[in-house]
Amino acid sequence: MVTMGNVGIALLLTILAGLSTGIGSLIAYLINKPKTIYLSFSLGLSAGVMIYVSFIELLPQALNSIGDLFGTIVFFLGILFIGIIDMTIPEKENPHSFSGLSGNNSPKNKKDLMRTGLFTALAIGIHNFPEGLATFGTALGNIRLGIVIAIAIAIHNIPEGISVSIPIFYATKSKKKAFIYSFLSGLAEPIGAIVGYFILLPFLSDIVLVSLLAFVAGIMVYIAIDELLPMAHQYGHSHTVISGVILGMVVMAISIILL
Repeated sequence: MVTMGNVGIALLLTILAGLSTGIGSLIAYLINKPKTIYLSFSLGLSAGVMIYVSFIELLPQALNSIGDLFGTIVFFLGILFIGIIDMTIPEKENPHSFSGLSGNNSPKNKKDLMRTGLFTALAIGIHNFPEGLATFGTALGNIRLGIVIAIAIAIHNIPEGISVSIPIFYATKSKKKAFIYSFLSGLAEPIGAIVGYFILLPFLSDIVLVSLLAFVAGIMVYIAIDELLPMAHQYGHSHTVISGVILGMVVMAISIILL
């Protein structure tokens, strides 16, 4: 049963996850040389959490409640949904192509840099919209799982925040503007949650909430495989990435057992 208390907590988790893009700006400018090995590990950790919770917790709950056939269809609809959104984003502005810490960003003219930063912010905003719905929808049905997913999404939003702030900083020489644009790009997640809530509100029921778990599982698996793991491997710490993935699964497994 959905209560206003659940809605408030779900919305808060979504806001915190979305606005973590601002942390990326802080990391980019408070630390002179962020070590990419930490980023690789944290992205792997986030992917491990998402994959494990999708296949061990979210999808099985849906299959048990709404049946294997319908649950599987909804799962792949989730993959299709996020895949279509992902493919509509031009490759240059796609957060998957982020290379902000690689050291290969040669300075362009200010106009091009500003355009790159703004388009990246827009792309990330579009990309984050379904993630907000995923966090919000999961938290409505299960607060504990909502917290785990919010943390995982927050971790992978950090490098996206860096990818927005770096070109804008070089274009404007203003850390404040770089932070603001990065921070605002994360607002798409709570907006996605609010829009999703009002769309789903007339139809909210136990069946809809359980179906949403399968839908969210599809979104999560796509994000982990198509975004997090490739981005983590960009930095050349393959064994560190795998260690992060395994540790993420272990942490998630222990939390499920204990809770």
